[in-house]
Amino acid sequence: MKDINCAYEYAREQYAAIGVDTEAAIAKVLATPVSLQCWQGDDVKGFESLETGLTGGIMSTGAYPGKARNGEELRADLDQVLALVPGTNKINVHAFYCEGAKADRNEITPANFSAWADWAVEKGIGLDFNPTFFSHPMSDDGTLSAADENVRKFWIDHLIACREISAYFGERTGKRCGMNIWIPDGCKERPIDTLSPRLRLTDSLEKGCAKNYGNLMKDAVESKLFGIGSESYVVGSHEYYMGYAMKHPEVMFTMDTGHYHPTELVSSKLTAIFSFVDEVLLHVSRGVRWDSDHVVSFDDETQAIMHELVRSNTLDRTNISLDYFDGSINRVAALVIGARNTKKALLKAMLEPIDMLKAAEAAGDTTTRLALTEEYKSYPFGIVWEMLCQRAGVPGANWLDQCKAYEKTVIAARG
Repeated sequence: MKDINCAYEYAREQYAAIGVDTEAAIAKVLATPVSLQCWQGDDVKGFESLETGLTGGIMSTGAYPGKARNGEELRADLDQVLALVPGTNKINVHAFYCEGAKADRNEITPANFSAWADWAVEKGIGLDFNPTFFSHPMSDDGTLSAADENVRKFWIDHLIACREISAYFGERTGKRCGMNIWIPDGCKERPIDTLSPRLRLTDSLEKGCAKNYGNLMKDAVESKLFGIGSESYVVGSHEYYMGYAMKHPEVMFTMDTGHYHPTELVSSKLTAIFSFVDEVLLHVSRGVRWDSDHVVSFDDETQAIMHELVRSNTLDRTNISLDYFDGSINRVAALVIGARNTKKALLKAMLEPIDMLKAAEAAGDTTTRLALTEEYKSYPFGIVWEMLCQRAGVPGANWLDQCKAYEKTVIAARG
């Protein structure tokens, strides 16, 4: 520990010389919640006994041995993840991870998620939630925008049930539950009538979200560019949900980094959205050629997103969540890698001398702005990250050793 302390003192002094307080940066990152997705642990299978496989354009590839098969195993894996990811974390749960008495999607109740709530209370963490509008016989011909009123009512009832569960999570944990609404509705070929499905979706959302739960939960709506089977038309498009969120300020607008055209960047959209909405739910993922939900990398876009949030002072208006699933590698390690990379990117953004750079920009000195922005990229950020991990009581660069030990002693036994 002596070596890291000496190295950190050097890094602290170097950052202090440009007006950056590393202690304040560490404290802010440790206090910023990141919601970790439970579905990375079992390839988005859920705990239902339905025969239906993954639908709605969702696909998890790979057959790495030892995936979680039930709630007990999945929560054990998440315990291991939390032991390796520094700072404040939440767990994001999907509706088809219900347990207890068997219930169809429109009949689930808080009782089906009491094990999740008990576990979260014991861990002292918050929970987020998602209705599951895919992988169900009733989702084949649309959900909240379905032309069949019986189908649409089934999914409205599911939405109502999920909001009740979200409020239950908020009440049990004492931390507001964010509930994200994403539906797979769309068409492979462009329909003639593109308006009616969107009007039905609006009606469904307003019926399903009518009850006010106060600060216990907050709704969010998530768009998508396209999906498998909805290549030409998506009912819940970016423009649709952006308009909906602007009209309904009580609803968050969700931005998923994999849900846009490959040439579009969420980092370039954030401040435009924040000009009109109060809160954003940010899904950090990594698309490769399409919305393929790869493990989050410490790449340019992830860093650019965090820089935008810090530079624009909108971090406290952003709910950061992870959304990917990779079954080709150790699933616990996949979740740890993505979560740590997200927090690394946030820390690096916090270590930028924003006031100095903004002053140069305001003075019209764009040469200084560019030169210093590039120069500070090579500052000893890694040393500050190691200190952050030490302060949080989690491993630094050697975290994989613990993950491998867990795989050998626990995961391997699952066969």
